[in-house]
Amino acid sequence: MKKKIIRLLLALLTFGILGYNSLYIKKLDEVQTASKGFDASGFARTFWQHKLTPALAKATNTEQLLTHLQQQKEKTFQEYGHSLGLGNIKYFLSKGKGVVREVNETSVAIQVGSDTVRIATEYVFGNAVRDASGQINLSEFSNTMDLNNVSAELNKIIRTEVVPAFRKAVKKGDTVEFAGAIELNQKFPDLHSVEVMPIALRVLK
Repeated sequence: MKKKIIRLLLALLTFGILGYNSLYIKKLDEVQTASKGFDASGFARTFWQHKLTPALAKATNTEQLLTHLQQQKEKTFQEYGHSLGLGNIKYFLSKGKGVVREVNETSVAIQVGSDTVRIATEYVFGNAVRDASGQINLSEFSNTMDLNNVSAELNKIIRTEVVPAFRKAVKKGDTVEFAGAIELNQKFPDLHSVEVMPIALRVLK
């Protein structure tokens, strides 16, 4: 009986030690502390002003981009698509001009050549704006939390500074100049419902 009790106690002790060590990988407060020194808002603002906005001058024309994707998909993804990781999701920095066909609560549909694209005006999220220019360097970040916070701050700039004035001014029939980021799945690109996360918007008078 005593041997059984001793074996049971040893087993419980071993389990407790292993369980403690397996859980002590990295505490949440340590991750949070590591990110306290990183100014995501400041980084996003500097990136927006000094890298992203200047990059729009060389952004791919949207009408041409859609045509190239239809005619030579793999080459177009390779030449113009950007991504920080592996996988099928790629981001494109694109600009164009077209006529407004519809204005609704979440987006504005614009006729660009023979295609229609939607400018997102409500659900602005994800990493498209951060990654589309190909100018983000992973070595600048110590953890993925900081990287994701930069995306959130860039999207916040769009929601608070880019979209509101555009929403007030735009109406059906207007001609609009736009620039932004497009997310597409390389394996299954849906070219019939292309959405643009806006970086610059202008209603032409």
